[in-house]
Amino acid sequence: MSSFFSRVRAGLAKTAAQIRERLTETREPAAESPSATVARAASLQEIEDALIGADVGLPATERILSAVQQAGGAGLLRDRVGAEIKGVFAGASPAPDSGARPRVILIVGVNGTGKTTSVGKLANLFKQQGQSVLICAADTFRAAAVEQLAVWADRAGVDVIRAKHGADPASVVHDAAVSAKARQRDILLIDTAGRLHTRANLMAELDKIRRVVSREVPGAPHEVLLVLDATVGQNGLVQAREFMAVGGVNGLILTKLDGTAKGGVAVAIAYELKLPIRYIGVGEGIDDLVPFDADDYVNALFVDQW
Repeated sequence: MSSFFSRVRAGLAKTAAQIRERLTETREPAAESPSATVARAASLQEIEDALIGADVGLPATERILSAVQQAGGAGLLRDRVGAEIKGVFAGASPAPDSGARPRVILIVGVNGTGKTTSVGKLANLFKQQGQSVLICAADTFRAAAVEQLAVWADRAGVDVIRAKHGADPASVVHDAAVSAKARQRDILLIDTAGRLHTRANLMAELDKIRRVVSREVPGAPHEVLLVLDATVGQNGLVQAREFMAVGGVNGLILTKLDGTAKGGVAVAIAYELKLPIRYIGVGEGIDDLVPFDADDYVNALFVDQW
């Protein structure tokens, strides 16, 4: 068993337990009969209840159950449900790495989602993969955010570009991009201030950051990752939609999965927004941000537990 999968399964334990409580061993009846029809309907109702309870959401749940019913055939319904969920994630694949270096990754989101800690954990993950990393502390409004980021960067063993409190964030990003090129870093991670999509001035600032970094590094930012707190469940869809509209978001980091029974929201996001989930947070340790893998997710949440 891979170390990543072990962390994913442990992190999804609360959601898996919630699903397990609602399900029996759901097997497709082998023969057509009135009793088999009743049993099949009961099994599908159990699956629907389990998916809704895990915050998969009604649209994605209806799509999954419809596909399962159309497929038919003998065997465990859970296997077909798992296959359909994997199909949902396949429809939200990330764009391939263009090979540009430094690869600029802009991290955005509202306050309290675990954005700054995710930047530090992501830096650690990239370093473990053998890539050189530079962090830009572009949240110049909260001195505590810069200090917090510096602590995480020190744990990961990477450098941070920062500025004085209240400095222009776009200016800090410019300096970081120049430095990343000069130091020949593989990855430039930019931590931005927490913002609500309703704050026009902050969203305009985000657009300015994008323009500035694109002048220094062609095609940048190569990824704009929105950090969402999994514990808010379906409310995260609202945040994601708005940031996609105004912030150019093209991927997600889903945090705090270990603290919720609503881990099915990942399926809802992939189905309704066609937005790839790039990384998931499954604990508080520096190694507890892992690349999202649809097979690991489905096996941990919807297969191993049934």
